[in-house]
Amino acid sequence: MNPIHRFLCWRAAPALALASLAVLAGSPAAAAADEWSPQRPVRLLVPYGPGGSSDVIARAMAAEMSRTLGQQVIVENKGGGQGVIATMEAARAEPDGYTLLLGHVGTLAVNPAMMPNLPYDPQRDFAPIALLAKVPMIFAVGKNVPATDLASFVALAKSKPGVLNYGSAGNGSAGHLAFEMLKTATGIDVMHVPYKGTGAQTTDLLAGNIDAASAGTPGLLPHAQAGKVRIIAVGSARRLPVLPDVPTVAEQGYPGFESSQWFGLLAPAGTPAPVIARFQKDALAALQSQSVSERLAHDSSEPVGLGPQAFADFIQAEGQRWGEVVRRAKLRTE
Repeated sequence: MNPIHRFLCWRAAPALALASLAVLAGSPAAAAADEWSPQRPVRLLVPYGPGGSSDVIARAMAAEMSRTLGQQVIVENKGGGQGVIATMEAARAEPDGYTLLLGHVGTLAVNPAMMPNLPYDPQRDFAPIALLAKVPMIFAVGKNVPATDLASFVALAKSKPGVLNYGSAGNGSAGHLAFEMLKTATGIDVMHVPYKGTGAQTTDLLAGNIDAASAGTPGLLPHAQAGKVRIIAVGSARRLPVLPDVPTVAEQGYPGFESSQWFGLLAPAGTPAPVIARFQKDALAALQSQSVSERLAHDSSEPVGLGPQAFADFIQAEGQRWGEVVRRAKLRTE
């Protein structure tokens, strides 16, 4: 209560003071005064390097949220360590509303199953804000690989077991798990080459240093459209509008196959509820904005917009689902 309200309460009769407060509390001005707003720039930590889906979504969201929050949301890419570096930094940050994390299927659902000594707990160390988007995975080969579709790639890999390789944005990344799912489904033996982000992986795919890769559409689609890589399958349940002639993995003989990555906004555990509420409000508004909507549509990404509790439940369910994939593929890192 500000000094004027305290003065009114002291001077006026109790009934009049209570009535005045009731009117003020119910007014839009009072509601606005109760809403938290940042007073300095906000950091948005991204656990992977530039060039991939995480970077694209983070920067689109940051630009729009900077406008509505009235303070700059600064994207900081901190790749490496299977996303642990940025995620751990966010977990240990002050819960004051000035550090956010772009959560990812790899860091929140895969790492707990792959890493026995994980230095953060997805359930305990973070306050979920909103599940932002899902991005379908696509599978691509370099232009020098003699495969035009999934069937020919599988045949090539089976003719040379252990010889072909594929790159990913890092151990435990969505591309890593998607390709391991593909290996299990098709029975091929292809070696994994981890990188520190989609950008580095794509650079080597274009140079012919790796044979294949899996990533979200932002990292690979522009190069496919330029004829520098060849997309042989999409991991979504349905074909993508931007790739109408590329069949899904399921269509090419592996029914039930589906792989996508997802991204959400989180804060350190202990962040006050009004702060979480404000970021949720602005994140959902950003998802509905023209700039973010067009960016997601361009990359065949699906906006979601789940709130804190639903996002927390989603993280837990995804941890169980991807944990089973990790166990079947016998993936483990220290």
